[in-house]
Amino acid sequence: MNKYKICVYAICKNEEQFVDRWMNVVTEADIVIVTDTGSTDSTVKKLLNRGAIVYKEKIQPWRFDVARNIAMNHIPEDVDICVSNDLDEVFEAGWRQKLEKAWNPNCTRARYLFTWSYHEDGSPNKQFPMEKIHSRKGFNWIHPVHEILAYNGTAKENTIWIPEIILNHYPDLSKPRSQYLSLLELSAKENPDDDRGVFWLGREYMYYKKYYASISTLKKYLNMPTATWAEERCAAMRFIARDYENIGSLHEARMWLYKAIAECHYVREPYLDMAQLGYLESDWPLVKLMTNEALKINTRTESYLLEISSWDYTLYDLAAISNYRLGLYEKSYKYAAKACEMSPENERLKNNLYLISLKVK
Repeated sequence: MNKYKICVYAICKNEEQFVDRWMNVVTEADIVIVTDTGSTDSTVKKLLNRGAIVYKEKIQPWRFDVARNIAMNHIPEDVDICVSNDLDEVFEAGWRQKLEKAWNPNCTRARYLFTWSYHEDGSPNKQFPMEKIHSRKGFNWIHPVHEILAYNGTAKENTIWIPEIILNHYPDLSKPRSQYLSLLELSAKENPDDDRGVFWLGREYMYYKKYYASISTLKKYLNMPTATWAEERCAAMRFIARDYENIGSLHEARMWLYKAIAECHYVREPYLDMAQLGYLESDWPLVKLMTNEALKINTRTESYLLEISSWDYTLYDLAAISNYRLGLYEKSYKYAAKACEMSPENERLKNNLYLISLKVK
C-alpha cells in the first residue's frame, strides 16, 4: 500500500516523440500533470490518451521559472510529494518505491542521481546530484533560465539523499538554445548578486563566441564575495583562458590556466586544457608534464562541471604524442595503447599506435 500521494509535474512543448517512453515510467505516481506551453504537434493528444492531466498555458514573455510555477500551481493541495520531471528525462523503473521508502513526513526535498551523458555502450558516464523532488508547500522556482527550486517554507529544510533513484537524460539536440543568452542576461540583471547566474552568463558568452564579454563577465564572477566554490572558480578561469586563446592571446591563456590549476589542483580539467594549449604551441615538455599530473588524479568529483574529455582517451593520446616527440618511445607506446583500449574504433589512434610501434626496440 502506498504511504504518500505523489504527483509528477512537467512543462512541455512539441515533445510527442517522448510521450510514451516518459509515461511508461511516471505513471508509478498517483497523478501526472503536464502544462503544455504551445505544442503544435500531437503531444497533448498523446498525453491525454496515456492518462495525464494536461493544462494549456500561454506564457509571454517566456520564462522557465514562470512556466514551472504555473505548472506547480496545478498540483492538488492534498499531494504529499511533487516530482518535477521533463519529458526528455526518464526515471529508472521502481523509483516510487525507493522514494517512499526513504521519505518521511519531515522531509522537504530529495536528492538523487541525474545522468547527463553516456559511454558508447550506453552505460552512464557523467552523473551528478539533482534535487527536483519536493514537498507540496514551501517551494517556488526562480530565475528566467537555469531555474532553481528555492525553499521558502517556515520549517527548517530537510533534504534526503536517495542515490538508488536515477534519472536519465536523453535531450532533444535539435531544439535551439537561442533564447538562453537573452534569458541569462535578464537573470543577471534581476539577480546581480547571484554568482551562479553571472558564471552561467559568462559561460554562455563563450559558447556564443562573444569572447570579450565572456572575459569581463567571468572576471566579475571571480570578484564576487559569494563565488567561493573552488571547482566553479577553476572553470571560470579555464573559460577565460579559452576566450584569450580564441582571440590569439596565448600568453594570457597560459597565465589563466596556471591560476586555474592553483585554484583547484584536484580536478583534471585545467591540466588537460594546459596540455592542449601546449600541443598548439608544440611545447612537448609542458604537454608531458600536464598529462602526467592529470593522470595522477583518479577520483572524479561528479559535479556538473566535469568534462568528459578529461576522463576519456584524450589525456593518454596527448601523453603518447608528447612522449613520442621527446623521443620516449616506450612510454609513448604505453599511453597510445591505453588510448586505443579506451576508444578501439578510433582509426587515428590505431594508426598512431602502429607508427609508435615502429620506434620501439
